Amino acid sequence: MMQLSEKFFSFLFLLIPLFLITGPALPDIVISVGLIFGVIYFFYLREYSELVKINFFRISIFFWLSLIFISFFSYNKTNSFQDAIIFVRFLFIPILCYFIFFKKRELFKQILLVITIVVIFVCIDSFYQFLNYTPENGFGKDLLGFKSNWYGRLTGPFGDELIPGSYISKFGLLGFAFIISIKKFENKIFFHSIYLSSILFISFISGERMAFATFGLGLIFLFLFLNGFRKSIFLSIIIGFFFIFLAVYLHPSYNDFKIVESTQYHQGQKIEKFFNCINEKEKICSKIIDIQPSFYEIIKNFKTSAYGEIYLLSFKMFLDNPVTGIGINNFKFLCNNNNVYQNMMVHYECASHPHNIYIQWLTEGGLLVFMLFIIYLVFLIFFLKNNTGEKKYKIISIAVIIIMFWPIMSTGSLIKNWFGIIIFFIIGLCMCLSKFRNNP
Repeated sequence: MMQLSEKFFSFLFLLIPLFLITGPALPDIVISVGLIFGVIYFFYLREYSELVKINFFRISIFFWLSLIFISFFSYNKTNSFQDAIIFVRFLFIPILCYFIFFKKRELFKQILLVITIVVIFVCIDSFYQFLNYTPENGFGKDLLGFKSNWYGRLTGPFGDELIPGSYISKFGLLGFAFIISIKKFENKIFFHSIYLSSILFISFISGERMAFATFGLGLIFLFLFLNGFRKSIFLSIIIGFFFIFLAVYLHPSYNDFKIVESTQYHQGQKIEKFFNCINEKEKICSKIIDIQPSFYEIIKNFKTSAYGEIYLLSFKMFLDNPVTGIGINNFKFLCNNNNVYQNMMVHYECASHPHNIYIQWLTEGGLLVFMLFIIYLVFLIFFLKNNTGEKKYKIISIAVIIIMFWPIMSTGSLIKNWFGIIIFFIIGLCMCLSKFRNNP
């Protein structure tokens, strides 16, 4: 019975990369039920003794307990205790991955294969949407019939969510690990460079600046430390930027418009887009469109940008509650119910979270949770570095962690289902990858 259950949950975990495209509901159900099964599994086989010997898992428990502890001091204790307690399901994902589902080499290769297929599909689907463009309406439908409701931004197969670049940038290098694990593809520079350059290119045209920047950072890290694949990585960067140049030069989404107004505010750049009139094609029509501000405007006027106001408010909350923070998932609650904090959001409404992982823990968990989170990441890096796998796979796993936890970027909330699942699921995969060997 236990063996049958293990096979069933292994199958469900293999589908999580696909489930994540549909939204948070399906992967959250799998993870939550998997948590219950995992606890039973550990006690049934008495493997918990092996678990507590590993420092990384010890700090995971301490981190979870710290979230519960600071909830006693939170402004909204109901919100804080509720989210702190159920946060354990995220921290348990790497444990499930490492000790139950991906102990077998072939099973782990299967999950890498699924990831590779899904990443390639997201790239193809997003590129199709990129080509399906009209100047008056922006990017059209993807292969599944989803249309982007944001002018100049791709959604790919994610419906209304602007995350195809984020998805492929986080999962992409795991797919690369699978490709080089296949002996006949291990030294095939052509396949390596096409795969990596496609992710770099799609992350750029998606409009997700941080996804593009962090994936590029991951490639640079691999170029510096992944001996034997430097030609592939260098070529992928060259090819990627070549196609980016062609897109910017030739694609109508980057041309035939005039900037009417450019500010640092959300959707603060107004452009006038020119195109042939539908009824009278010999005439030129135009349309005023609001798009996201340029990176230059955000940096130049950071304090009054959306990110500036959120980050300044976050640091104010932290300074007022430095040790234990305001409480898990209390950011929006406190902003809406405190006049001082609410008045700091001059141009925008109170956000649901600080939009940066590190600032979120500093604000909502104080120095206590923030320092334990840093220790958590340090222990994770050491675990990956010192694991028993081949050096190339350990380097790739560290590169993935760098992409996900680069401090200078806007992020989702680790408390929320989709972002929390994808982050900790990938952590578990990286732990498995760091002990992977081509020859068992």
